[in-house]
Amino acid sequence: MTSRRQFTLAGGSAALALGLGAPAIVGAQEFPSKAVRIVVPYPPGGFNDTLARTISQKLSPEWKQSVVVDNRPGGNTLIGNTAVVQSPPDGHTLLITPLPYSVLPSLYGAKMPYDALKDFAPVIHAASTQNVLAVRQGFPVNSVKELIAYARKNPGKVNYGTPGSGSSNHLSMELFKSMTGTYVVHIPYKGSAPAVVGLLAGETDVMFDNIPNLLQQIKAGKVTAIGVTGSTRSPLLPDVPTVAEAGVPGYEVNVWFGVQAPAGTPPAVIARLNQSIGAMLRDPDVVQRFRAQGVEVVGGSPEQFGKLIAAEITKWGKVVKRAGIKVD
Repeated sequence: MTSRRQFTLAGGSAALALGLGAPAIVGAQEFPSKAVRIVVPYPPGGFNDTLARTISQKLSPEWKQSVVVDNRPGGNTLIGNTAVVQSPPDGHTLLITPLPYSVLPSLYGAKMPYDALKDFAPVIHAASTQNVLAVRQGFPVNSVKELIAYARKNPGKVNYGTPGSGSSNHLSMELFKSMTGTYVVHIPYKGSAPAVVGLLAGETDVMFDNIPNLLQQIKAGKVTAIGVTGSTRSPLLPDVPTVAEAGVPGYEVNVWFGVQAPAGTPPAVIARLNQSIGAMLRDPDVVQRFRAQGVEVVGGSPEQFGKLIAAEITKWGKVVKRAGIKVD
């Protein structure tokens, strides 16, 4: 339909090839020669952390080296991202790179402490999921249409929590607001886990978050899910309609996660990393573990992930400008 307004954060799907083939990678035989550090630019908790810890668990035995997860939250992920930029480009420092990475250039412009395209080397597009729209206990809303009506009657009196400006959570709500003509106040937290705690504590009324981050709270009845952001319902929440079918035609947001290294990392090492992580993603245990959290493994080549990042930077730059999103 020509009228369809689709904002997709992840162009890939599980149909992409997972990793590379089996040939030996010349020049990478000695990698890793020491402990590998995976920087997560968020606090512990949430799928970014899960992805890093799964890589650590699965690849430490294969590499015969420690794989350490280093949570570096703060600065809207700039602290963790910059720490990786400043690390030696030898493959021993990696960055968990989710969708918000592609939004930062349009939020910070010339104030960015690094070049998002030139200062990192893409390794692999690891996984994708969608967000769920949930409301706190006691909030007088049980559907997307009711939320729209309530927000219109009470402009500025409804608030929503996010892990920070430019996060997929933030963009999901800003898109929702622009498509429904509602005004909901943004309350940024320092990470997904604190934002979820805020919703549970009643500090905020509503939030979009990755399905894995809210699934247990939804199943326990601590929050109420009223919509998911993909084009189809989630198998984990089959009774929850998409936001589009629940009252906002054309609304769609998908979320991606990947891994990068500092620019200048030798191509043979990037290929070794891609091969190892790609093989890990094919592990039935990992596929099942991620799927149980509402996440699908993806994979593919470093070049494919690089093209996705470049396209997302362009796409979301336009959305940020149109919505007038500012850094809080």
